[in-house]
Amino acid sequence: MERKCLECGADLRGRIDKKYCSDYCRNAFNNKLNKDCNNLVRNINNRLRRNYRILRRFPLVKGKATTTKTRLLDNGFDFRFITNLYTSRKGITYYFIYDLGYLPLENDHYMIVKRR
Repeated sequence: MERKCLECGADLRGRIDKKYCSDYCRNAFNNKLNKDCNNLVRNINNRLRRNYRILRRFPLVKGKATTTKTRLLDNGFDFRFITNLYTSRKGITYYFIYDLGYLPLENDHYMIVKRR
């Protein structure tokens, strides 16, 4: 019984459990298989990285900085994308993108913090 490459249909030689004729065909097959999922994940990761880079621009003094909502938005910050929430013992909720977070304050001000 002849075995064929799952991507290009070429005859396979070698191991009996071989599915692809080359690394190129293996990668092409898996990229097609995961195309829809990869686009969603890629877009979310791009937004998270952009948010992280924006927070990283603010110089932290003793692990903290303050800014305004307008300044964050002007830089392209998207408040819909965070990696996790942290609620302190006092009930204050911080929004984190990896190790940098922000805390909404009064009058559209935000405190940026770095997780220890």
